[in-house]
Amino acid sequence: MGGNTTAATGKGFAIGSAVLTSLALLAAFKTAASITTIDVSKSTVLAAALFGAMLPYIFAALTMMAVGRSAADMIGEVRRQFKEYNLLGTDPNRKIGTPDCDTCIAISTKASLQEMVIPGFLAIVAPLFIGYLLNGESLGGMLVGGITSGCMLAIYMANAGGAWDNAKKWIEAGGLMKAYNKEKHEGGKGSDWHKAAVTGDTVGDPFKDTSGPALNILIKLMTMIALVFGSTFPNANSPVIGSSDGQTCGGDGTYCYWWVGTIIGVLFLVFAFSFWIWQRAQGFGKIDFDQKDTIGARETGDIQLTDQ
Repeated sequence: MGGNTTAATGKGFAIGSAVLTSLALLAAFKTAASITTIDVSKSTVLAAALFGAMLPYIFAALTMMAVGRSAADMIGEVRRQFKEYNLLGTDPNRKIGTPDCDTCIAISTKASLQEMVIPGFLAIVAPLFIGYLLNGESLGGMLVGGITSGCMLAIYMANAGGAWDNAKKWIEAGGLMKAYNKEKHEGGKGSDWHKAAVTGDTVGDPFKDTSGPALNILIKLMTMIALVFGSTFPNANSPVIGSSDGQTCGGDGTYCYWWVGTIIGVLFLVFAFSFWIWQRAQGFGKIDFDQKDTIGARETGDIQLTDQ
């Protein structure tokens, strides 16, 4: 339990570092995009800020679901090895085989690369979409919303995930039995309380180890992309693309390059949907939880290994 507390403290420093880095990049972006102020009373800036505040939640949801699919694929592989290699010794007529660790490593590696394609492109495309669809000032609003929302969500995930894990470990260490004077079957390992805590920890682990830390990268990457492309986003002095007489966008440049942002947004949606369809067609992350007799049953001390 002390490890989770220490880790949560360390993650707090990491989140603070990411926010300060993002603020520095945001200041550099304002200079590159020739922005003096970010006025949230403008409808476009406010809409972009709300859009940016929504992005960390979408990103976190994508990474949480990625963990679930990867875990399901690993469960399927472990079940296969239990059965084919007789790893639990459930068949006395067969020799106990050797686990195939390489296949499990390959599943984790493939999942870590494949599942981050859409979230990674989201972090890159979002600033370009808003910056070209609206203008540079609106993109500044989106970054402010993303940094603020991402900071709060990352802190929440780091602490809540550690609390879920600590609850499970506390029960396993006998804390519930001592605190409430319960027997092992009532409040110890294997009890309904422990099963509920284990279920909660299936959310807590990806909270504190995946989605939470990944938000630090999200807010830094979005501000970095905005800085790199800052001088290309429309403002009052930006030239109208295709104009031969040197006409400029005028005003604050809103909607001057709207068609560029629309193309970027449509291409991302088409790519993301196609990639998602391809993943589902490959059967990645699917497992038949109603499958029977994959392991067999065997009594080992007070633990019963079943086919579920």
